[in-house]
Parts: sequence; structure tokens; C-alpha cells
Amino acid sequence: MMTTDRESTSNITEIAPSTLQQWLDQDLVTLVDVREPSEYAGEHISGAKRISLSTFDPSEVPQEQGKNLVLYCRSQSRSQQAAKQLLAAGWTEIYELKGGINAWKAANYPLKVNKNAPISMMRQVQIVAGSLVFTGTLLGAFVSPWFLILSGFVGAGLVFAGVSNTCAMAMLLAKLPYNQRV
Repeated sequence: MMTTDRESTSNITEIAPSTLQQWLDQDLVTLVDVREPSEYAGEHISGAKRISLSTFDPSEVPQEQGKNLVLYCRSQSRSQQAAKQLLAAGWTEIYELKGGINAWKAANYPLKVNKNAPISMMRQVQIVAGSLVFTGTLLGAFVSPWFLILSGFVGAGLVFAGVSNTCAMAMLLAKLPYNQRV
């Protein structure tokens, strides 16, 4: 099998978008998107199966003989977490799309796009967080300074999300019914 443009750490190997495209053309890949349903519904690489990290179960990942398993997400953070779960479950060889779907798009490879999908999780978080901060500030200025705690709490949550690369607000928003449609 083609192994160009790869970096290996442990049993997880990163592949470039060009390598993934070659493998897709040669039908040598089982492609798994570990993003949430709304993200997958908005855009995904053709042929990818969705198994969201939030409900990830290694036993649901198809094991196709003669095919390389490639995981991807938006930027590669969630695919790394999923890959570690697969290793713990006994998988011995896992590939990740280096840079995730962002790198795929930057390389101008094709995507299946649904213009009617829910807005991205990042935009939903920005809207909700911004609304909470704005509301807390207004209430703090005009009703009681105690409402400023709301703005501070949201700000602290955003800092934690940036430092830890996990976002509790996004995980909660992902559970809303309109984000579950695929």
C-alpha cells in the first residue's frame, strides 16, 4: 500500500491529504469522521462513516480486510482521542488525516456539502457565549453588579476550553435535537 508523506508516532500514523486522496482513488481506505452529527451533515469527505467522538465505541468501527483505517475531524484533536481509544481496544494500525478536514479543504479536495445543515458548532458556541456575556454585562450595568459573575463565568469557560481543547458548551449544544439530524 502507498505510504508517502507519513509521520508515525506509536501505532498512529499521520497521512497527508494527498495520500488519503490516493487511497480513496484506489479503494484502500475505511474513512471515519469523528465529528458531531451537525458538523458531518454540513460537510464531509465522500465515503466517510460518522462515529462521533462523544459517543465513540471502538466496536462500531468497521474492520475491512485490506483497507487502511483513517480517522479525521476538524483539526485532528478529536481524531487523536479516538485513535487512542482504538489502540486501547486492541487496534494495531491506525491512520489520521494530518490537519483534519481543514487540511483537506486547504488542499482543495472535494467535499460533500449540505447547505441546509445546522450552523457549525463553533458558531453556535460563539453565539451562545457572546449572548451570555452581553446579557451579563447589561444586567450587571443596569440591574445588579452581581450579574457580572455570569460574564466572568463564561469568560473562564472559554479560557478553559482554549487551554484544554475541550468545550463543555459545545458538548451540551451537540446534544440538542437540531444538532442530531444527519
